[in-house]
Amino acid sequence: MTATLVTQVTSRRIETRYPKAMSTEIILVVVVIAILLALSAFFSGSETALTAASRARLHAMEIEGSEEARRVNKLLEQPERMIGTILLGNNLVNISASALSTSLLIGMFGEVGVAYATVVMTILVVIFSEVLPKTYAIAYADRIALAVAPLMQLVISVLRPAVFVIEQVVNIVLKLTPSHLDDDANILAAHDEIRGTIELQSKEGAVARHDADMLGGILDLRDLKVEDIMVHRTKMETLNADDPPDRVVAEILKAQYSRIPIWREEPENIVAVLHTKDLLTALAEADWDVSRLDIMSFAKKPWFTPDTTSVKEQLNQFLKQKQQMAMVVDEYGEVQGLITLEDILEEIVGQIADEHDVHDTAIRPQADGTVNVDGTVAIRDLNRQMDWGLPDDEATTIAGLVIHEAQTIPEPGQTFTFHGYRFEILRKSRNKITALRVKPVAEIVPTARRA
Repeated sequence: MTATLVTQVTSRRIETRYPKAMSTEIILVVVVIAILLALSAFFSGSETALTAASRARLHAMEIEGSEEARRVNKLLEQPERMIGTILLGNNLVNISASALSTSLLIGMFGEVGVAYATVVMTILVVIFSEVLPKTYAIAYADRIALAVAPLMQLVISVLRPAVFVIEQVVNIVLKLTPSHLDDDANILAAHDEIRGTIELQSKEGAVARHDADMLGGILDLRDLKVEDIMVHRTKMETLNADDPPDRVVAEILKAQYSRIPIWREEPENIVAVLHTKDLLTALAEADWDVSRLDIMSFAKKPWFTPDTTSVKEQLNQFLKQKQQMAMVVDEYGEVQGLITLEDILEEIVGQIADEHDVHDTAIRPQADGTVNVDGTVAIRDLNRQMDWGLPDDEATTIAGLVIHEAQTIPEPGQTFTFHGYRFEILRKSRNKITALRVKPVAEIVPTARRA
């Protein structure tokens, strides 16, 4: 009704008083429309800048004492109110500008002025009030957010009553639809955002690949189970509790670890853990007479942990219990392997080696672009070293991945192609794949094939 009245009045004035010449009133209307379009650009650019600004950088700036950053962070603490104000203001100025332009052009050209107004305002709004300000806002998000924050606080205060009414209507509508906050989803979204930022910065060269791997390794701890990174029982160095002391000491001297599990009756029956420092202390007390040693008297009680424990939880337990080794057991209580604090740290920082470690040649890149890999190599280790993307959801080792995808235990000489990589079986021992040759291929073949 109001728009119709404005149109009739404007049309009558133009037709009666200024039939052909540009009048002062027309110039005034054009100026008002330009101001409204500028306000629309302000609202559009502010929305993009405030939502695209780096929360982490603004938080750091606030800690350093930036008052502008504090204002932006305060706005972002109540995103619903900020977005509601921006949308309300943007729609008010856009609708007002459209109404004025329609009224003006109808008065000048008659009913066809509606079409002219639609075309003209669409072009002006899209270019100068949407695309242009949002493009600038994306390019300089932090700078623009800091600049518009004081004005936006003022606009929020002015439009607060209207925004309050809108919020109440929205809340009433939301109450009619069942909804709840998914905290787990929010946590996952935060992790995904951090991970995506790390990968993006790594691709752009701002973060070194090794640093990106370490940061990603920290995020992966909550998704990994101890069974994914443990030392399998078949690769554990252990001692027999019934062996004579001199043989036990000889085995310890050959071992490269400072903590060694002790078994009795059968290798899976771990009854104690021997620390070399405790052995040296006992030897000193026995005047270095090995025959006087009672190994089990100073060996420590083993610590057992379920194989379903997350690596993050296990790390917390290591820190809490002040221990560095745990035996991993399945649901039946059978020992499946062991995990150490070093294993967890290696998931973050990569392989840790000292002067006593045996040089690991399980991953051997070749001159022709292929990689010779031991079957027991963890998929995660191969991905990290070669910067590959093999999936590790269904299997932990390379041999396990091949068996899972091939749905059979392959023979030496067979080749399979899946997930964009070609796998050739080099060696096999009984039912275990001991060595493979892996190479990325240009095309992904969805099903395994035999050479």
